[in-house]
Amino acid sequence: MGSSGEPRSKMGTIKPLGIQLFECVRGGPLSFRSSQALVLVLTFLSYASYHATRKTTSIVKSVLDPKTANLGMLHWPSQQYLQDLQGAANNTALTSGWAPFNGDGGTALLGEIDLAFLGVYAIGMFFAGHLGDRVDLRILLTVGMVGTGLFTAAFGAGYWLNIHSFYYFLAVQMVAGLFQSTGWPSVVAVVGNWFGKSKRGLIMGIWNAHTSVGNISGSLIAAAMLKFGWSWSFAVPGAMIALVGLAVFLFLPVDPEVIGIEDDRHVRDYEKNDTDFPLLEGRSDSRDEAVGFIQAWRIPGVAPFALCLFFCKLVAYTFLYWLPFYLSHTEIGGEYLSDSAAGVLSTLFDVGGVVGGILAGHISDRLDARALTAASFTFCAIPALFFYRIYGSISLTWNAALMLLTGVLVNGPYALITTAVSADLGTHSSLNGNSRALATVTAIIDGTGSIGAAVGPLLTGYISARSWSGVFTMLMVSALIAGLLLSRLVVSEISAKMEARRRTDPASDLPVSSLEEP
Repeated sequence: MGSSGEPRSKMGTIKPLGIQLFECVRGGPLSFRSSQALVLVLTFLSYASYHATRKTTSIVKSVLDPKTANLGMLHWPSQQYLQDLQGAANNTALTSGWAPFNGDGGTALLGEIDLAFLGVYAIGMFFAGHLGDRVDLRILLTVGMVGTGLFTAAFGAGYWLNIHSFYYFLAVQMVAGLFQSTGWPSVVAVVGNWFGKSKRGLIMGIWNAHTSVGNISGSLIAAAMLKFGWSWSFAVPGAMIALVGLAVFLFLPVDPEVIGIEDDRHVRDYEKNDTDFPLLEGRSDSRDEAVGFIQAWRIPGVAPFALCLFFCKLVAYTFLYWLPFYLSHTEIGGEYLSDSAAGVLSTLFDVGGVVGGILAGHISDRLDARALTAASFTFCAIPALFFYRIYGSISLTWNAALMLLTGVLVNGPYALITTAVSADLGTHSSLNGNSRALATVTAIIDGTGSIGAAVGPLLTGYISARSWSGVFTMLMVSALIAGLLLSRLVVSEISAKMEARRRTDPASDLPVSSLEEP
């Protein structure tokens, strides 16, 4: 039990022990700017570690279900690191596969495990968002991270314990998906408590690089650990996320009230610089009443963006879970890549994702048109997917360049919708200043998207057994549908802008984003 002197927010959150100790040693309170920097760093590392553990399955997938005849040497100029990784392919434990995934139906079984993980993740997301607006986000995030670490390591423990039961791996991934679902609503809500509306798309686009950074680091770590046995590809990322979870527990302040900043004081500070005005502005008594699930769905713009994200994440997560497998089983420049080299090469898709997220956020800020920006990226992704499938096998150079471009166009709208759009809608004017909706809205949008993330890898497991061209057709159709779902909002944004241009009195200009329509 905390003493009466311990700072608490309105939800009863206690100041983190690490911050209390730091302030005691320092002899003074943590400044607001320092707190903002701390929040950015911790939430960035937190969600990057979530994605690092999520990425390991795609790297190990072709080891569990190998095509040994396709394993070959990677011709990559002066890359000693990649050459060392290729030595992993000579490990008989890697080339022989792992029952039950090395049989005729192994690819389908891996697809079913992806479905189970992402299905539970999507369902859990709705409950996590509901909890996030009602409990201490720091505790929720810590439990999710430590639980994710334990069950990620438990999947790898199947190697050490010589477990070959499909249901063991299925159950472990399902529980891991449940813990993973706590991450996104929590980090978005925390960042929403600390950072302002101006240039939100650019700021959150840069911050959202944690997704790609996590994917890249997860790929590199998992690929590097393969030479020691695929179990280590799960154990190391699992230990890392647990350690980051401990840091979150000790140091993460979920909102300014936790560190003792009075409302009137930090509001005056924000008024000096509009870029720092908090997302959850207009603090009123309604803050004590969290927005209901149905009420959140009724916020204008939530449904179309949630459905759009369904198809965006279907495309993005198909690449996340199957790109390394595709690379190692597709002839590129007359050669097949090793499992480890394919994992390393696949990180270029995530590098493109970093660029795409920042670019989409910046463009949407400049145009004040989230829907138009997201739709434009999804439509441009269609020819990029087509060219990657047709010309990506010419050479490594062509493959890398087209993969990078595809990553920009596929991950751009995905990043924009899950960050800036979710924050916009979670603080929509129709809520009349109620600040207790951000985690719920974020969970609805990303939870709906995560259902698509589960469907894509599952369908890929079955379709790829017949034709990879069929998989890419599915991805192009999904991108088309994602863009069309935003058509009404796009028309609304364009019409509003045309109307604004016709006005002769600049003082009458009003925000034209479709997200602010009643």
